[in-house]
Amino acid sequence: MRTRSDIECWLTDMDGVLVHENTPIPGASALLQQWRDQGVPFLVLTNNSIFTPRDLSARLRASGLIVPEESIWTSALATADFLKSQMPGGTAFVIGEAGLTTALHEAGFIMTETNPDYVVVGETRNYSFEAITKAIRFIGAGARFIATNPDATGPSTEGVLPATGAISALITKATGMEPYVVGKPNPMMFRSALNRIGAHSENTGMIGDRMDTDVVAGIEAGLHTVLVLTGISDALEIQRYPFRPDEVLDSVAELLDADPVESEDAELL
Repeated sequence: MRTRSDIECWLTDMDGVLVHENTPIPGASALLQQWRDQGVPFLVLTNNSIFTPRDLSARLRASGLIVPEESIWTSALATADFLKSQMPGGTAFVIGEAGLTTALHEAGFIMTETNPDYVVVGETRNYSFEAITKAIRFIGAGARFIATNPDATGPSTEGVLPATGAISALITKATGMEPYVVGKPNPMMFRSALNRIGAHSENTGMIGDRMDTDVVAGIEAGLHTVLVLTGISDALEIQRYPFRPDEVLDSVAELLDADPVESEDAELL
């Protein structure tokens, strides 16, 4: 049985694991420093496709967390990586913001409103009826339908906002076509992240705060899974699922200079 002592590389979710509403979670800064000091390869993952890695790095720095942009992997980057592998130099009609359009441009894709190969839907705060209508018509004409992530809502200071999953559902209802979703819980996002840092599933751990995305995708990607209770999931919610993480920790602080031990937390819950 694989234990924490076997882990040489780490993937970690961002919100609920490292930060909560722009406030660092205790232990997060020290853990990131520990990884840097020890030369541990790691990536911070997020399903949010609005921001570029540079934007997110700056936002984390303002919260007191030092994460270089090359250590951030977004659903936008994973989507661009996937599309490049499918159709190098392809074209896309995009509903999204800079994080997505920049990633696609850097992957060699051309943004167009003339017979696109793909319709790609990501996070945005400016969904327009006109853009959604164009997306529906392009898909009806044969464009392939891609979504960066399945999240139906996103947070804001005023309350929840409709997110990628909600807009994709609208388009699906109008076209009868389901999107291929690249972000979590699709384990493809983890596999592309592993490729980014040259890691292997056998010696990589995934830290997350959600059973329905982080843990299930980590399991399906063959990773050592760690659930922290500083975000969405709590001990009671774990009981609802037919699968278990390898470890359940109160927070990432428990990963600081910890002696490698066999994980029994999940079995006790």
